[in-house]
Amino acid sequence: MKTKTIIPLMLAILLFANSCKSHYEVTSIQRTRIVVDARYDAQPDQQAAEFLKPYKHVVDSVMGPVVGHSAKYMTAKRPEGTLSNLLSDILVWGAKDYGETPDFGMYNMGGVRADLPKGAITYGDVLDIAPFENKIAFGTLSGAEVLELFSQMASVGGEGVSHSVRLVITKDGQLVSATINGEPIDPAKDYRLTTIDYLLGGSDKMDALKKCRNVNAPKEASNNSRFIIMNYFREMEKQGKVVDAEIEGRIIVK
Repeated sequence: MKTKTIIPLMLAILLFANSCKSHYEVTSIQRTRIVVDARYDAQPDQQAAEFLKPYKHVVDSVMGPVVGHSAKYMTAKRPEGTLSNLLSDILVWGAKDYGETPDFGMYNMGGVRADLPKGAITYGDVLDIAPFENKIAFGTLSGAEVLELFSQMASVGGEGVSHSVRLVITKDGQLVSATINGEPIDPAKDYRLTTIDYLLGGSDKMDALKKCRNVNAPKEASNNSRFIIMNYFREMEKQGKVVDAEIEGRIIVK
């Protein structure tokens, strides 16, 4: 190809690229989850199974131990889900080990990455639910700031909240009413909360949490939320209890 031909061609390519940049942009991002489960085990590849066997033994020895039992299949969803209720309550339960007595707890939907199966619950099941390095954390907000936080929850259709909380929100994401332990929230009163440290920076649109005072957020790996969850299951197992949670009307859409 002659030089006289190459130069106009390059210019055309550059002009086309620039025109694309000026006319196209990302408007949204969507994700879907492909469930890989026992359906794909109907006709296993024997050669692959033999190759993976020694590795599977190591993984199973770590992920396989049972930490407790679940009464039913649980999910986290908006405005309220059985699993999101359970995880929020577990954070409140775990507070005793930190000398804390929070007024309420919250667990964000984005931090829950799997559902909880019915029956025996393994280390691996809990790791699937809470795979990140998020750790339990505590902070204090004024009542006015708590109402701001609940308004932000309403704007996204709800997040996981503990048993003490009752919210009424609208379909278009407005907060109608809020109580803690059956009492209207006093804007001038301080409230102690427990959540995960990831949210204290205002992540997942929870900007009000950036205002937390007297923060207690231990950084050691042992404070990871998944270990708090496993400790809860193990404690219930010691007591002979099967873990359960219900939809209680913690967040109602009107």
